[in-house]
Amino acid sequence: MAKSENKNWIFWITLLVIFAALVYVLRSVLLPFVVGIIIGYLLDPLATRLEKLKINRTLATCLVLLLVAVILIPAFIALVGMIDEQLALFISAVPKYMEALSQKIEPIIANIQDNFPNFNQEKFREYLRGNMSNGLKLIGSLLRKLISGSYAVFNILSLVLITPIVTFYMLRDWNDFTKKVDSLLPKAYKKEIRTQAKEIDKIISSFIRGQLSVCVLLGTFYGVGLSFVGLDLGLLVGFIAGIISFIPYVGSIVGFITAMAIAFAQFNDWVPIAQVVGVFAVGQFLEGNFLTPKLVGDSIGLHPVWVMFALLAGGVLLGFLGLMIAVPLAAVIGVLARFAISKYKQSSLYKG
Repeated sequence: MAKSENKNWIFWITLLVIFAALVYVLRSVLLPFVVGIIIGYLLDPLATRLEKLKINRTLATCLVLLLVAVILIPAFIALVGMIDEQLALFISAVPKYMEALSQKIEPIIANIQDNFPNFNQEKFREYLRGNMSNGLKLIGSLLRKLISGSYAVFNILSLVLITPIVTFYMLRDWNDFTKKVDSLLPKAYKKEIRTQAKEIDKIISSFIRGQLSVCVLLGTFYGVGLSFVGLDLGLLVGFIAGIISFIPYVGSIVGFITAMAIAFAQFNDWVPIAQVVGVFAVGQFLEGNFLTPKLVGDSIGLHPVWVMFALLAGGVLLGFLGLMIAVPLAAVIGVLARFAISKYKQSSLYKG
């Protein structure tokens, strides 16, 4: 009996290692497929509701994807156009920003000169102006290239061409796919695996659907708010801050620091700078007290530190693909870890 159990463990561990190795080796081509699977997973409840209304599954899939395309494609095109326009204005305004920053740092330079008589003001000014100007221009140029560059276009085209096909088949055949996987489960452990799979599905759906809603709403609020106060690149900064808010605290911190740097360079008055601070303060209040509790909840079983570690580890190992699968994988590991702990506490090893 013990030998049989050991063979089972060896088989499953070997299978897991092979799967992980294949994901790592094929990471450069998996992104469109992973995105398609995730979109299919997210849209499955909507297609299932249409199917319950006696609509054929294939027709329900087409209707759902058509609805998504009608909403998202025009929004994406409009967003890219506005961001590209803002970047062009930002790059052209760099000399004005440098002049404003030079005026603001003059008192600081004068204070340093008073305390350090050998300090060369002119050389320091030239060094600071040159590096800051080049840095701002480089950031603006890189952002524009990310949007309109050939590599970005290639990645977008691969997503546009492959992802919808994968999404269609995953969404249409989702129920058949889950039934086939269920039929392959070991009979002796089928009940336990089903229970854990349901728990994993609950956590993943609660987190991904809820957090996606939070990111979109928060990005919209930050983008509109920063644009309303007149911050250059406000829409882009706000959108990025919202989107990367799926990493706890990182989105808000990065967005706030970036927005404040632009605000200090752009504005000569403290009122709009305070308004930028106010936008992020209100955004954090809304996220912490309304958006996250209502849309994500606190019962998904994923601690923010665990989510942050999973995202960073996934990003380091697999790049953007790692960010896509980090949270689902963290949910799986969390559920399996709790299951293993419960089994351990029932064992003679724990009870002595």
